[in-house]
Amino acid sequence: MIQSETLELLEWHRLCQHLATFAATKLGATAARHLKIPDSQIQSEELLEQTKEVYQLETRLTTGLSFEGIQDIGDSLERAERSGVLAGDELLAIATTLSGARNLRRVIDNQEDLPILTDLVADLRTYPELEQEIHRCIDERAQVTDRASQKLGEIRTDLRRVRSQITQKLQNILQAKSGAVQEQLITQRGDRFVIPVKAPQKDAIPGIVHDTSTSGATLYVEPNSVVPLGNQLRQIIRREQAEEEAIRRALTEQVAAVKPDLERLLAIATTLDLATARSRYSYWLGANPPRFIQREDNEIITLRNLRHPLLVWQQQHEQGQPVVPVDLLINPLIRVVTITGPNTGGKTVTLKTLGLAALMAKVGLFVPAREPVEIPWFDKVLADIGDEQSLQQSLSTFSGHIRRISRILEALGTGDLGLGTGEKEIPNPQSLIPNPQSLVLLDEVGAGTDPVEGSALAIALLQYLANHAQLTIATTHFGELKALKYEDERFENASVEFDESTLSPTYRLLWGIPGRSNALTIALRLGLKPEVVEQAKTQVGEATDEVNQVIAGLEAQRRRQETKAAEAQSLLQQAERLYKEVSAKAASLEERESSLRASQEIAVQQAIAQAKGEIAQVIRRLQKGTPTAQEAQQATNALNQISQQYQPATPVKPKAGFMPKVGDRVRIPKLGQIADVITAPDEDGELSVRFGLMKMNVKLQDVESLDGQKPEAIVKPKPAPAAVTPPPQSVPEIRTSQNTIDLRGKRVADAEYILDKAISEATGPVWIIHGYGTGKLRQGVHTFLQQHPRVNNYEPAEQADGGTGVTVAHIK
Repeated sequence: MIQSETLELLEWHRLCQHLATFAATKLGATAARHLKIPDSQIQSEELLEQTKEVYQLETRLTTGLSFEGIQDIGDSLERAERSGVLAGDELLAIATTLSGARNLRRVIDNQEDLPILTDLVADLRTYPELEQEIHRCIDERAQVTDRASQKLGEIRTDLRRVRSQITQKLQNILQAKSGAVQEQLITQRGDRFVIPVKAPQKDAIPGIVHDTSTSGATLYVEPNSVVPLGNQLRQIIRREQAEEEAIRRALTEQVAAVKPDLERLLAIATTLDLATARSRYSYWLGANPPRFIQREDNEIITLRNLRHPLLVWQQQHEQGQPVVPVDLLINPLIRVVTITGPNTGGKTVTLKTLGLAALMAKVGLFVPAREPVEIPWFDKVLADIGDEQSLQQSLSTFSGHIRRISRILEALGTGDLGLGTGEKEIPNPQSLIPNPQSLVLLDEVGAGTDPVEGSALAIALLQYLANHAQLTIATTHFGELKALKYEDERFENASVEFDESTLSPTYRLLWGIPGRSNALTIALRLGLKPEVVEQAKTQVGEATDEVNQVIAGLEAQRRRQETKAAEAQSLLQQAERLYKEVSAKAASLEERESSLRASQEIAVQQAIAQAKGEIAQVIRRLQKGTPTAQEAQQATNALNQISQQYQPATPVKPKAGFMPKVGDRVRIPKLGQIADVITAPDEDGELSVRFGLMKMNVKLQDVESLDGQKPEAIVKPKPAPAAVTPPPQSVPEIRTSQNTIDLRGKRVADAEYILDKAISEATGPVWIIHGYGTGKLRQGVHTFLQQHPRVNNYEPAEQADGGTGVTVAHIK
C-alpha cells in the first residue's frame, strides 16, 4: 500500500502519461500508462539494455523504428479461440499486424551489435501464409473478395445478373409511365428496388408500397412485375452472406489454431514499442543511461545536473519556469542526508526528483542528468511527502505523517515502531529484520507537533533509518538535526540556497552546509519594526546568532570557491579553444607548405623538361650537316643562355682542391644539374658527364663537387712532335650478337635506358630489334635516336636482317 502511495506522491502516473505519448501503438501506450516496476536488478538492467539498443538502432535509421500496421488484436484472438467468427476488419487487422511484426524483425536482423533485441525477436513467428490467405479473401475495405471461393464467385455473378434484370425492367416502367412517376429515379427501400410514384396516380403502376415520403405526395412502389426478381435477389443475398460467413469462419479457425504464437507476437511488439518509447522519451529529456552501483564497493552516488522530468515537461509544453538542476554526490558511507532551508526553496522538489530518478532507472528509462549517472538499485522507494490531514478520519497533520511513516517501516520489513498519536518510543532494533536496499524520502520529518518532542522524534527516526535503509533523504526545519552530522559519520547536511538581497530562493542545493534561519532577516526587510526584530533576536539567543553567522561565512566562502572554480573552468575552456585554433593553424601551415613544395617541385620539373627540350633542339641543329665554327659558337651561346635561365640564383662559395674521377657525381651550376662522370678530364680540361638520358662534354671549370669544391686547374703539357700516322682503313659493318639489341616486349621507358647504355658503349652501328606490333615501340625508338647526340643517323635494316622490324643506328 505504501508503495502505491509513494508513486502517487511522486506523481509517477504523470510521468507514465508523458511516456505513453512516445509510444507508436495502442498496446505500447497502454503498457506505458500502466508501467510495471521490476522486482529485481537483473530485470532493470535488461530493460536498460533494450532502451540502449533501440536508442542505438534509431540513430542508424533515417526514419526510426516503424510499427506501422501493428494493432491491438487481443480481443479478436480471444473471440477466435471461443469459436466466434471474426469480421473482415478484424481479420485484416491480424494480417497487417503480422506484416508489421515481420518488418520489425527484418530491420533488427539486418543490424549488428543488438544482442538483446535480436534475441527478443528470434522466436517471433509471423505466419506469412496466413497473412497471404487473409489478403486473398479480404480486400482493403474489409469485404470478402470474389476470389475467396468458386462458389462465392458464382453467387455474385448471379447477383449481378438479377440486379441487372431488375434495373432494366424498372427503367422500362419509368419510360412507359413517365407521367405517373415523381422523378426518373430507381432507389432502394431495405433490400427492395422501388421507384417514386405520385400518390394520386398510384394505380397507374400497381405494386407493393414499401415507403412514403414525409409529405405523403410520393409513394415508393415495387412494381408487381419486379417482385419475383426481388424475391430471387433476396435469396441470392442470403446465400452470399452464408458463403461469406463460411469463408470468415475458416479464416478464424486458422487464426485460433496459432493463437499462442500470435499472443507471443503481440507481447514482443509491445515490448519493442515500450522500449522505443523509453528511448525516444529519454532522448527528448536529454537524459543519459544510468549505471547501477554497489555502495558496499565504495562507489559514490553521482547525479550531476539532475532535473525533475515533470518540470522539464512543464517548461517545454506548458510555458513553465526554467528548471534549476541539482547535484547529488553522496559518499558510500552516508546513510542519511538532512536538507534544511526556507520554505519554497526546493527541498521537496529535490526529494521528488531523486525518487523519480530511482524509479526511472528501475524501469529502464535514462535519467535526466549529466554523465556519468551512477545510482544504486533500490528495491523499494518509499516516501512521506505532503500533508495527510483528514477531517473525515479525524487525522491531524502530525497523525497523518506518523501513520504513513508506520507504513513505511512496515514495508521496510522492520515492523511497526508503534509511533501512533502520542507514542514516541521505538522498540528494540535487534528484534526487527532490516532491509538495507530501500530509499526513504521524508518531507518535514517530525513536523506538526511540539517542536521539542518533534525534533527528538525526528532524530530517533533518522538514527533508526540509518540502520535499516540504504539511503534516507529528509527535509526539516529543526536546527537540532543539523548536529547529527558531527555526532555520526553516516549523516550529511545539505541546504537550499536563499538570496537575501531579493528575498527569494535560488533552488540550488548546497552540500556540507546546513541551512540557517532567515525568518528575522526576511521580517526586517518586509518592514517589521526594527525594535521587534531586535527583541526577537534576544529571545533566540546569542548562540543561535553566532551559528547563523558561521553558516553565513561558510556560504560566502563556498560562493567564492564556486566563483574561482567557474573562472578556472572558463580559463581552461579558453585554453582548450586557443589550443584547437593553434593546432588548426599549424595544420593549415603544414598543408600549405606541403602544397608549396609540391608546386615548386612541379615547376622545377617543368623547367628541367623545357631546358632538356631546348638543349635537344640545339643538338639537332648541330646534327644537320657538317657544323661550322660559327654554328658551334651559336650553339655554345644558346647553351649558356639556357644555363643562365635555369641556373639557381643562390651561388655556392667555391672550394679548391677537387679533381673529378670516373664514377664521381658532380654538380653543373650553369645547368642546375647533378651528373655522373663518364670520362676523366683530358689535357684540355674537358670531361664527359651524363645526367638522365643526356650525355655531354663540359669544361672542368664548369663543374664542382657536391660539397661545393672547385676542381684544380690542369697544367697542359708541352705538345710533342706530331707523328705521321697512316689514314684509318674502313671497317666493314657486320652484325653480331654484341651489336644487336632485342627490345621486343619492352616498354618505351625501359627500352630507352637499354638503348642509351648500348649506344654509349658502341664503336660501330647498332642493330635494334623492336618488331612490328602496334608500332609504339618502334616510334619511341626512333624518337630517342633522333635526340641522342651520338647517333649520326638511323635506317631500316636489310630485308635479310629483319626489314622494318629492325632499325640500324649509325654511331658517330
